[in-house]
Formats: sequence, structure tokens, C-alpha cells
Amino acid sequence: MRNRITVLNVMIDVVTMKEAVEAVKQFILQKKSRLVVTPNPEIIMMANKDEQLARIINNADLVVPDGAGVVWAARYQGDVMPERVAGYDLVQNLLIEAMSEKYKIYLFGGAPGIAEKAKKMAEERYPGVQIVGTRNGFFTKQDESEIVNDIKACQPDILLVALGVPRQEKWLEEYKEELKVPVSIGVGGTFDVMAGVVKRAPLWMQRSNLEWLFRLLSEPKRAIRMLALPHFVIKIMTTKK
Repeated sequence: MRNRITVLNVMIDVVTMKEAVEAVKQFILQKKSRLVVTPNPEIIMMANKDEQLARIINNADLVVPDGAGVVWAARYQGDVMPERVAGYDLVQNLLIEAMSEKYKIYLFGGAPGIAEKAKKMAEERYPGVQIVGTRNGFFTKQDESEIVNDIKACQPDILLVALGVPRQEKWLEEYKEELKVPVSIGVGGTFDVMAGVVKRAPLWMQRSNLEWLFRLLSEPKRAIRMLALPHFVIKIMTTKK
């Protein structure tokens, strides 16, 4: 049983990357429908205003600390949090495991063509990986039964859903039991990075907890959304017991 802590009313598992990967591997063996979520400070702030999102996160089977801010907040509160477990990095680690374990993976979401580009990159970088299906994230309610049926027909072990928060989490809550996929993960912009459409921060910036700054400089339109970061810090500092 993993230890969980609370960061602004959102439950986060105290896990390392290695432990998160092992948890996913166990979920696949158990063949039940499991949900993995990857909250960063922006998502935690969103969950504080969205009761449904908060409930989904707090009831998820694995909640990893995606974001240096989450790790900082946990430690500031006096809790143990060993490291950041970024959603993008978790996906790459799972793709590595998929090569040897023969896991089947389905990519759902992103703009038209992005999932296919991400699939191509994965197949080049991780030889032998089985991406059994892709579907873009542009659809209407009427398309959803077709999408669900396609995912079910492909029988993936891992479903990666890139519809953005909170849409991806709410979609998975609605269809998780019907899909019967062992592991479903909301992955946000992961496909964009895999496809080469969005660049990730250099490793030194990631290690210096400056990935947020790189994203702001490379995508200025994110400025309004990233105001959640100082609000998050202030709220953590003013609610510390």
C-alpha cells in the first residue's frame, strides 16, 4: 500500500519513477481498469475549483507528482516526497518496458496527425513497441461510441489519453469501466512533445526545476494559465499548519 499525502486537498502518492513504473506493471498483471493521473501545480489549482476533477484525482489508482512545484509543496509541508515523476517521462519509461513486456498501447488525443507522428517516433525510438491504435482528439459526442469500440477492439494494455485537463480525466471516468483497459493515463501534451511539435526544456533546466520557465518563454500564450504557479505557492505558504 503506497503512502499518500495531501497537497491543497489533492491526494498525491509518495513514489519514485521506478515505483510508479512497477505499480503500472502490477496493474497490467491484475487486468482491472485502473486510472493513473499526473497532477502538477496548475492541475491542483484547477481541482480546487472543480469538484469532479478533485474527486477523480483523489479516487485514482496512482497519482504521481508531476511538477517540481508539487515536490516543493510536499516538502514545505514537512512531508516526504522523493522526486518528481513527470508524466512525459513516465510514458517514456513505460514504452521502454513495453518493448520487453510486449505491452500493447493505444494513443488517443492531440490534433489531427499528432498521435500518428508520436506513434512513428515511439516505433523508431523503442524498437518492437506495439502501438495498436491511434485516434485524434477532435470528435463529437456522437463519435464516442465508435472511439470506445475501436479501443476495445484493439485490446491495449495501456491507454494514453491526450485531451487536456480536465477533459481527459472526465472522459476516462465516464468510459473506464466499459473500455476494460488495465491502465489508462491522462497525458496532456505528451504526444505533442513526442511528435516534435513542442520542444521540451533542456535537461539542465529540468534538473534545475526551470522547465516552467522554458515553457513560458517558448509558449508566451501560456502566461495566463501559468499565473496558477504563483497562486499555488502563495496558497501553500499561507495554509501551512
